[in-house]
Amino acid sequence: MEKPIFNKKVKVQKYPGKGGWTYVVIACDAKPNSPWVKVKGKVNGAEIEQYKIASMKNGLFMLPLKAELRKKQNIKEGDTVDICLYLDESHLIVPEEILECLEDFPEALAFFEKMTESNKKYYIDWVAEAKNIDTKVNRINKMIDRLLEGKRMYDI
Repeated sequence: MEKPIFNKKVKVQKYPGKGGWTYVVIACDAKPNSPWVKVKGKVNGAEIEQYKIASMKNGLFMLPLKAELRKKQNIKEGDTVDICLYLDESHLIVPEEILECLEDFPEALAFFEKMTESNKKYYIDWVAEAKNIDTKVNRINKMIDRLLEGKRMYDI
C-alpha cells in the first residue's frame, strides 16, 4: 500500500489582502523537480486529485485550498483540517467532450498537446467551471479559437 507523504491536522491560513490565497503549510519528504509537486489525497475526508503543493523552503510546502473545496467542506481561515496526501503520478485527464472538439481542429489539438500540463489544466478547469451547457459550448469554442492563434489560457 502506498505511504502518504503527509497525514496530519493543520491550521488553515489566508494570505492578507484582496484575492489572497487560503492555504495550509505542510512539512513532507516530497522531492520537487519543479517549484510544484502534484498530489492527491483527502482534505477533511473530501477527495482531491491533481492538486499541486508549492515548495517553500526547508521541506515546507504550501497547499492552496480551492474555493470549491472550502465551500463544500465549510473551511475558513483559522480552522484545523485533516490532510492526507500522496504523490500523484497520474497524467492530466482531458474530458472527452474537449478532446472530440479538438480533434476537429488538428492545429489547435497540436498546440494543446505541446503545452505544459498546467496550461492544459487552466483551459480544462475553465471549461469545467461553466454552470450550463451553453456556457460550456461557448468556452470550448473560445478555447479552440485561442489555441488556433497559438495562445495559452492567460496569454493576452
